[in-house]
Amino acid sequence: MISETAEQLPDDPEALKALLRQQSEQLENRQQRIRLLEEQILLLQNKRFGSSSEKADSSQINLFNEAETLADDAIEEASPDTPSTETVTYTHRKSAGRKPLPQDLPRVRIEHDLSEEEKICRCGCQMQAMGEVISEQLDIIPAKIQVLEHVRKKYACKACESCVKTAALPPQPIPKSNASPGLLAHIAAAKYQDALPLARQEKIFHRIGVALPRNTLANWMIRSGALIQPLLNLLEDKLREGSIIQCDETPLQVLKEPDKPSQSQSYMWVRRGGLPDQKVILFDYSPSRSGEVAGSLLSGFRGYLQTDDYAGYHAVGNEKSITHLGCWAHARRKFIEAQKIAGGKVKNKGKNHQPSKADIALNYIGHLYGIERKGQGLRPSERYCLRQEESLPLLEKIRIWLDKTLPKVLPKTALGKALGYLHKNWKKLTVYTEDGQLNIDNNAAENAIRPFVIGRKNWLFSDTPRGAKASAALYGLIETAKANGLEPYDYLRRVYTDLPSVQSVEDIEALLPWNL
Repeated sequence: MISETAEQLPDDPEALKALLRQQSEQLENRQQRIRLLEEQILLLQNKRFGSSSEKADSSQINLFNEAETLADDAIEEASPDTPSTETVTYTHRKSAGRKPLPQDLPRVRIEHDLSEEEKICRCGCQMQAMGEVISEQLDIIPAKIQVLEHVRKKYACKACESCVKTAALPPQPIPKSNASPGLLAHIAAAKYQDALPLARQEKIFHRIGVALPRNTLANWMIRSGALIQPLLNLLEDKLREGSIIQCDETPLQVLKEPDKPSQSQSYMWVRRGGLPDQKVILFDYSPSRSGEVAGSLLSGFRGYLQTDDYAGYHAVGNEKSITHLGCWAHARRKFIEAQKIAGGKVKNKGKNHQPSKADIALNYIGHLYGIERKGQGLRPSERYCLRQEESLPLLEKIRIWLDKTLPKVLPKTALGKALGYLHKNWKKLTVYTEDGQLNIDNNAAENAIRPFVIGRKNWLFSDTPRGAKASAALYGLIETAKANGLEPYDYLRRVYTDLPSVQSVEDIEALLPWNL
């Protein structure tokens, strides 16, 4: 076999060199392909069997836990290739013990006394009470269902027997329905806040002796979503009064979407903005994820827009009236994936194990977040100065390291994609240093959309676009209430009680979360 191969080799030295170069290139391409496939296998294994946490893998190097607490001079001594290290001292904290039960909860006094015989001392004398020892237990009373009887007085004239008058029923959230404002608020909070599907709520009601079919509950939620539309219109205006809007979107399956198969994906979009003391979070349903949807949701807005790198935001982000911000959390997430792959390749991690490039990137990003933690509680002007003094020099070091590292890494590997993301979005990722009101990442919008994602795991899909739009309305109102420090059930009960009888825009404004 070897002799036959040797006979096929060209006699010309130049042709032989060209053949060797070709074979070497083919071998290198195959090795690159193998490395990429190995990375994909490691990443899939990690997603299936590994932890979903985005915390940096401290096993990669024992001193790399994001280095947020490094001294200021430690960063100055770091070269672009070698990140700073830190020494961490752990102090054991004593447990604070069981927290006392809230004092505003009602108390039921249950007295335990000695028997008459036990009240006799060993000396034969009658013992006297000298005090008491109180221990508390937390008790709960299951949900109580009651019927509200609206008794409307009826009057007639005995003289002419032609005039009959009946007292009017106050405006109800759903006319001709037996659902009270409190019941509607309970169902909405259970589904959109606690992720309890209507099918489970139907069973819960059945256990306590009330028949409420899920189609009835669904119809109530759709009509409740339509009822709060005037309030959402005002929140839309308040959203644009602020100078910053953060956006995100997530898939949603709608079974009866016109002109689309039931298996196709629609989307729920979220916008977070408003003034610092008047936070607004709005959800919007759309069958599409196109840039046209982002453009319509942000039409007329002037200010800062913060998103991930989804292409649907690029067109609106390039408008002159909008400054587009990036998200360091997304950049960090890609290096976390590269770190996990690097950890999967390294079998023996001894004390002399050198940090990977993903470790170095995460260490730098950890420093950036450490500076942000320092700025928590500061005024925007003070946070701006802090970023100018500490974040900008660190960003310059990250840029130098990125420029030096990027050409040395294959672009299709996990690390190459992470570095490419950082390079591509560098301008958007550094905009946050220009204003102390801006955020380093888009986590606030992602946290706002998380209740919807958790609920989707339970109820899986929406039946119709009307139901999806009602869900968007109710999710938005509940999340806005939470962002302004209100308890969702109490707020919804107040809205469903007062909104049907409003007479003017001022009456609706009185129901905005920050006016209660």
